[in-house]
Amino acid sequence: MDLKNIHIIYFIGIGGIGMSSLARYFNARGIEIHGYDRISTSLTEELASEGICIHFKEDTTAIPENVNLVIYTPAIPEDHKELLYLKSKNIPVKKRSEILGLLTKDKFTVAVAGTHGKTTISSIITHILNHSGVKTNSFIGGFMKNYNSNFIGYNDAEIFIVEADEFDRSFLTLHPDIAVISSIDTDHLDIYGSRENLKKSFETFATQIKDAGELIINNKLTGYFKNDLTIITYVADGIADYFAEGIQVVNNMFEYNIHTPDGIIRNIHFRIPGRHNIENALAGVAVSVELGIEYDEIKAGLETYMGVTRRFDIRYSNNNTIYIDDYAHHPIEISSCINAVKEMYPEKKITGVFQPHLYSRTRDLADEFARSLDQLDEVILLDIYPAREKPLKGINSDMLLKKIRIPKKMLCSKDDLLPELEKRDIQVLLTLGAGDIDQLAEPIKNLLKQKER
Repeated sequence: MDLKNIHIIYFIGIGGIGMSSLARYFNARGIEIHGYDRISTSLTEELASEGICIHFKEDTTAIPENVNLVIYTPAIPEDHKELLYLKSKNIPVKKRSEILGLLTKDKFTVAVAGTHGKTTISSIITHILNHSGVKTNSFIGGFMKNYNSNFIGYNDAEIFIVEADEFDRSFLTLHPDIAVISSIDTDHLDIYGSRENLKKSFETFATQIKDAGELIINNKLTGYFKNDLTIITYVADGIADYFAEGIQVVNNMFEYNIHTPDGIIRNIHFRIPGRHNIENALAGVAVSVELGIEYDEIKAGLETYMGVTRRFDIRYSNNNTIYIDDYAHHPIEISSCINAVKEMYPEKKITGVFQPHLYSRTRDLADEFARSLDQLDEVILLDIYPAREKPLKGINSDMLLKKIRIPKKMLCSKDDLLPELEKRDIQVLLTLGAGDIDQLAEPIKNLLKQKER
């Protein structure tokens, strides 16, 4: 398919974080963009302000007649009225991942894969390169605070940076020059059926790296991939091609040195909390060095990197109360987030509000979720956010609550959360989840401000 002859594109699910970055890419190139999403959000309002036409009810009459291309997200059900209508027409209908594959086919591409860390690593690479004067087209799964956007791009960009999503095997449409794989932990069993099948999918992704390309992996994944690939490793604690040394926390910032195959980047000050984010930074550094970025530019990029919204996002902080919002929706991500809080605020009580994401994930990882949430001092569980799924018998937040062993635990509805928090003594508050819990972040911030008065 030749994208050069496309003039009008219709997006089904345009308000998603990945879909909207793709819509912004095409919109910036003067292509007329229309789209549907289920609800109006601040993101869809931003898209509308950029000249994109969006409606919020399934309505085939709202679709322009002369659409050249339809792009949809796999989160949209196959029986969606507009999707069925457009598939009946003589119009190309493609998943977002297929379009990313077409866009990057003949471009130098860095693809970041892994069950955790994709957005942070992709945004770190994006910032280091752009801060160094290397232009990119970057499609990010969150809002980069340095750029206040999930997309940064230029018509003359030298490099494409994309997140290689394992959900729905989407990343198998990509053939990158450099691939990063941060982790392969059990997830998406509704798609893969077993961890072994998930692992095989990552192995297949690695074989799709272009000739003379490179695979950059977390050192714990050594042995997963064939030796005929050029493999570069990184690790925070230990020895690899890229590793951190002398890690310490000073004024709530990490200070450390990074060892590379050819030298040392010294005295880095990195403001993003969490040991897991040191590893994410190392992955970004490895890509940057392989692309020829100078050490002083890499250091400057890391030290000016501000992070991504909803990734250890400190929404409110004063002497008595800290509020952090995080996208964590997998047990390992939750544990990493809690450990980061404990490292920063070792003497403070941690109250966590968790909204489980997907019935299938809650079912498959219930014991692991309980163990990770047991690291909190207090836990409040919201109802499961279903996303694309229908309810599963016996799978609910009460089932998960019963597995949690700490005594201070409760179920709560979204509507009752603010009154519940109002009567609590909050020291550190964590909101966790990939559903719509982010809609509560601003009201919670305002509540905590009022309580401090």
